[in-house]
Amino acid sequence: MKSTISISSPSSLETDALVAVVLDHSEPSASNNGQKPQLKLAASDPALQSASADLLASGELTGKLLETNLLHKPTGLKAKRLLLVSGGNAKKFSAYELRRVAGTAVRTLKSRGIRSFAFVTPSGIDAEESVRAIVEGANVGNFDPDYYRSDRKDQKIDELTVVASGDKSKLESAAREAQIIGESQNFTRDLVNEPSNRMTPTILGDRAKKMCAEVGLKCEVYGPEKIKELKMGAFWSVAQGSDEPPALIIMKYEPAGAPEKPVLGLVGKGITFDTGGISIKPADGMEKMKYDMAGGATMIGVMRAVALLKPKIKVIGIVCATENMPSGHAQKPGDVQIAMSGKSIEVINTDAEGRLVLADGLHYAKQLGCSHLVDAATLTGAVVVALGYNNAGIFTNDDEMYERIHRANEKAGEKMWRLPVDDEYKEQIRSSIADIMNTGGRWGGAITAAMFLKEFAEDTPWIHLDIAGTAWMEEQKPWIAKGPSGIAVRSLVEFVKSFSP
Repeated sequence: MKSTISISSPSSLETDALVAVVLDHSEPSASNNGQKPQLKLAASDPALQSASADLLASGELTGKLLETNLLHKPTGLKAKRLLLVSGGNAKKFSAYELRRVAGTAVRTLKSRGIRSFAFVTPSGIDAEESVRAIVEGANVGNFDPDYYRSDRKDQKIDELTVVASGDKSKLESAAREAQIIGESQNFTRDLVNEPSNRMTPTILGDRAKKMCAEVGLKCEVYGPEKIKELKMGAFWSVAQGSDEPPALIIMKYEPAGAPEKPVLGLVGKGITFDTGGISIKPADGMEKMKYDMAGGATMIGVMRAVALLKPKIKVIGIVCATENMPSGHAQKPGDVQIAMSGKSIEVINTDAEGRLVLADGLHYAKQLGCSHLVDAATLTGAVVVALGYNNAGIFTNDDEMYERIHRANEKAGEKMWRLPVDDEYKEQIRSSIADIMNTGGRWGGAITAAMFLKEFAEDTPWIHLDIAGTAWMEEQKPWIAKGPSGIAVRSLVEFVKSFSP
């Protein structure tokens, strides 16, 4: 989707559809008291105000977030249609809601066969911030996962014009950056969406290499021999049960002029299909386990965006990709594996495999010179129990790292919540036969999984993102399709940029 900036008046713009935001200016609690909403257009153009006045005054609109109304041949406008999308209560409206409004506009219009439209930036939010939110949200809304349907309709938005006021060059720069981030998020979603027979570890490695060649990143993909040579016993213990060879994917971004330190290490879990291994999962819902490589796909998408945005900071992306399968070669509950770091691991449950591959990925990142670590993984069902489907879990051994990722979350409009990694939880993963166990029992499962990873990050500043509940949209929303969400791409890009001098 091509994005352009216009500083023309909205009423003079010839377009298939013009989108404007409607806000409710009543008190946030007013609707609960039966009071009518006080709806106003978040745009100052007189002709636009006039074209929407009758509808806003009709009493037909509720003003609830993401409510849509489409007017044809709006009086006084050169646009063929006027789409009004509610941003909810004016006092609560922010760039977070604006992203969803933009996605809703895209999905509303493209379902009607419309290929291009213009979006009027709302008053009350900084113009550059508005442009970023609109372009990112529109790109997210433009993605659909129905690749393999023979009756798939060709519905997509080809061109978006953002109508804004201000320094056009700065607005265009904001739009370009948002376009890169939005496309990289969709690139991640595309990888996650593929079924496991079409996204094996080998294919994931090939896709990463192709992307790196296109954007100028160094990329190496290693197979079983290198994994064994590096003594990645934890990684290999998961891979040994599958006929599909594993892939160790390393992507390097080393811009000229970047300082020697810090070096950021982005480590992703790349389980391209997870049966649970010998501790096999129930059949119900197992088809979704193609998404268990979402953490790895996230890091590939982030590396794409970083390469195109060119911050002055060294970044290394590592994805440990394999299937987790039951077979005569698969590891068994009770086995002891030796990780790359030398730590011994008692395998209690072969379905707790993601932390095994990440253990070696984190240690290898340190060997490659990474001074700060971030991992992302669809790691535990327990994080869904704790936080539901709305927040990803954040775990960290460093408060400064947390402040950075928290600021990045707020700027990117992604919700994440910090959970503890206190030393008391380590008792749950102590083994009587090895250094640690790969599960800590039922209680605090997301935390004990993070404690396992902390053993391999050691004293290196580290963040763990458990995206198991947020990497897949369980149902279609007005602003996004059911399926892969691309969670954490935007936040991690902002996180990386925060280190750039």
